[in-house]
Amino acid sequence: MRNAQIASTTMGQLQKKMDLIGHNLANANTTGYKAKTSSFSSLLMQQLNQTPRLDEAPRQTPTGIRQGTGARLSHTNVNTASGVITPTNRPLDAAIENPKHFFQIAAYNNGETETHYTRSGNFYLQPINDETVALVTAEGTPVIGDNGPIQFNDNFEDVAILNDGSIQVTRNGQPVVEGRLEMVEVTNPRTLEPAGDNSYRFRANDLGVQLDEVVQAVQPIDTKLIVGSLEGSNVDMGAEMTDLMQVQRAYQFNAQSINLGDQMFQLVNQLR
Repeated sequence: MRNAQIASTTMGQLQKKMDLIGHNLANANTTGYKAKTSSFSSLLMQQLNQTPRLDEAPRQTPTGIRQGTGARLSHTNVNTASGVITPTNRPLDAAIENPKHFFQIAAYNNGETETHYTRSGNFYLQPINDETVALVTAEGTPVIGDNGPIQFNDNFEDVAILNDGSIQVTRNGQPVVEGRLEMVEVTNPRTLEPAGDNSYRFRANDLGVQLDEVVQAVQPIDTKLIVGSLEGSNVDMGAEMTDLMQVQRAYQFNAQSINLGDQMFQLVNQLR
């Protein structure tokens, strides 16, 4: 039953779309979260040939009809549009002005350190030993600076992030810069893939590009942060709910086509 095969294939892809929408809705209040969008494409068309008539005039198109075999989720993109900036008045909170700029963090993957990228700027201090602290994300992942993970002695009175990404530490009433956030610019967001914990990694060579072609270091003069503020999620709740209803309706239509085909077969089997 060809229509059942086509419908079942499409329903599996629609389920993936619903999962993606559900993930966006679940992160509507996550700091720095970027919504993910997707699009569908038709699967391979099957040519059903027909015997041409001898008196038929020459034609450029093949005889017969083309029939699709369903649809699939062709690709998923990251929407890098900026979210709403909300003041927090916290010195270790920083929002990025440029929508293509990202913080770098040192994530651990299978026992190895891997550079990930995030827009979430709510940072914290985590003790490493009796005398040293590190700047980390809300998940405890070290933040990368000009000289690797940002670390400094804990004998300070105050610490804050400046608008150019510098880490200013106050000791004995004297402010001293002891590091700087190493920002990067991602020129092609499609080269990023989700890596968990609200971060992204560079998608290995499946797109035919190299890391240095799309991820470039941002100079201090070009780094523009809004200190004491956080960037909210860019999820559009109204658009996501509308997409969810459309996908659910399409899922129901495909399920109904399978049900109708089954009823037709039952009627045929009952013929005497």
